[in-house]
Amino acid sequence: QVQLVESGGGLVQAGGSLRLSCAVSGRTFEQYAMGWFRQAPGKEREFVAAIIWSSGRTYHADSVKGRFTISRDNAKNTVFLQMNSLKPEDTAVYYCARNEYMTTAQAEYDYWGQGTQVTVSS
Repeated sequence: QVQLVESGGGLVQAGGSLRLSCAVSGRTFEQYAMGWFRQAPGKEREFVAAIIWSSGRTYHADSVKGRFTISRDNAKNTVFLQMNSLKPEDTAVYYCARNEYMTTAQAEYDYWGQGTQVTVSS
């Protein structure tokens, strides 16, 4: 079993920054790729970014490229999502998830956190 716990969400003004954290525990030796997804009210959950745990290779959705950065701290078993230049349309519940390989397809991810709310005011 793998447990994922997100934190760091909150209310921020447009143009501001937040850093989300996802603490990974459990069978961490099976870590492969970690992803961040988000779901806005009334919308489908969408891919935001992913990282391969071993190599640090990353991939970001076009909608956040240049503003958001995914990273990981191996020693702390934690994945981060640094979000800069936030826009009201970034408002959503943000989830981290684990998968055996990097993919943008949320159906492929087998473990999910409970989510953390990010609200960006205009």
